[in-house]
Amino acid sequence: MSGILDGKRILITGVLMESSIAFHAAKVAQEQGAEVILTAFPRPTLTERIAKKLPKPAKVLELDVTSTEHLDRLADLVRDELGSLDGVVHSIGFAPQDALGGNFLNTPFESVATAMHVSAYSLKSLTMACLPLMSEGGSVVGLTFDAQFAWPQYDWMGPAKAALEATSRYLARDLGKQNVRCNLISAGPLASMAAKSIPGFSELADVWNHRSPLAWDMTDPEPAGRGVVALLSDFFPKTTGEIIHVDGGVHFMGA
Repeated sequence: MSGILDGKRILITGVLMESSIAFHAAKVAQEQGAEVILTAFPRPTLTERIAKKLPKPAKVLELDVTSTEHLDRLADLVRDELGSLDGVVHSIGFAPQDALGGNFLNTPFESVATAMHVSAYSLKSLTMACLPLMSEGGSVVGLTFDAQFAWPQYDWMGPAKAALEATSRYLARDLGKQNVRCNLISAGPLASMAAKSIPGFSELADVWNHRSPLAWDMTDPEPAGRGVVALLSDFFPKTTGEIIHVDGGVHFMGA
């Protein structure tokens, strides 16, 4: 039986651990017939080791999304491997430690600027770097953590995710005429490397133990990975600028 990504070529960022959403998006994408290429920074060798656990081999390219040099060379490197692209997965986020963990009021602008650059502006940078490879159209999928709320301990990553969500909508607006869709998956909390970098993460995650209509498993990133793959597929041909929640339903619950 053919998969929903048969024949598609997908670039996926952010495969840092087997527990990451990006890893499971890559795994499911390959299982559904896609050719996958990965990017990594700052340790491509770590991603190369993790990539060996995927169903099929996947080339890993070094990509610092804050580096103009890296972004400028990306299209040529990907073209050499795959020829073109049908989809891009943005799974990149970072904030310095002084921008997290209850330090919102004291965080210096330099740290805020870093969080915004890496976590939000990079969606635009990555998309534009890959755009020459999507001449027939394509799908860009990013990952957010519901930015309509102020979460405990999340601090400046909250505004950074809000900026990411707005950036996705503006990309959807401006790239629609090129048949490029841009959507986000808003996943519930997962025990990923990103989570481990947030002081007091367990306090944030505990919300799901009390408010999630569907049982939420913090150790299972596959539902979010499946959501990413669904948006990469042709089953959402006229959906763009959207945020799909894969969070057990917490996003619609009241007090």
